[in-house]
Amino acid sequence: MLRTMIGLGLVLILVLSYAVYSATVDSEYYRYETSNESTEYQVTIQEENESTWYVATDSAPTWVNITAINAPSGSTLTVTSTSHTWFYSPLLGQEGDSVFNCKEFDEVSDSCSEGYEHQTEITGEETVMTGRVSLNLPIEGVGYERANDMEDAESKVIALIDQETVSTSWIISITNDGETVSSEGISIEFTLTEHEFVEISEFEIDPVQETLYGIATLVGCFFLLIAVPMMVYFAGVAKARIDEENRLEAPSPQE
Repeated sequence: MLRTMIGLGLVLILVLSYAVYSATVDSEYYRYETSNESTEYQVTIQEENESTWYVATDSAPTWVNITAINAPSGSTLTVTSTSHTWFYSPLLGQEGDSVFNCKEFDEVSDSCSEGYEHQTEITGEETVMTGRVSLNLPIEGVGYERANDMEDAESKVIALIDQETVSTSWIISITNDGETVSSEGISIEFTLTEHEFVEISEFEIDPVQETLYGIATLVGCFFLLIAVPMMVYFAGVAKARIDEENRLEAPSPQE
């Protein structure tokens, strides 16, 4: 029985080692990086003394941030993209137990709306409006692509970035009761988190580390599935031996 256990363990270790090795040297997944840099744009006021600004962009962005400084409290900040929809929710950019980014579905995902124009109320000296433009680009600058080879993976990543490149004009305005307020003393900051292709490499795992994890799991499975029943078995054998010894030591009824 012991030889069977050892043989089975060695076979499982060999199979596990081969699986880790094959996943390491023949991976279908490729890890790519993008620039993921925040770029601040200079906005241009449309008409003197009217709080309407515009800026033209041509890039592949994920996050868009508009900050209104010293705008009248209670007025409305409106941001419009003239040729491409974007996503907005008041929950974007807020700190909490989990990061809300409009892409992963959860109990608050329905609050993220898509449109050309979004609004928020000015509530203080500095009001920040955060939105998402692309939901497909990696917001951390690192993504994974499945492909046949390195060249195929790189072409897919470049095609994704080209597909998510947006050429549009942004119009930022501040109104009160439908009327544009004076721009005196108000400043607008406009930033985009933009992505350009940086590099790509074959996805790799550490074979030594994965093998150690696998062996630890294997030992745990052996303990639960084999060691415990064997302990019960040997305990039963020992009890039977003790019972047999007690039976032999007991005096015969004829004595």
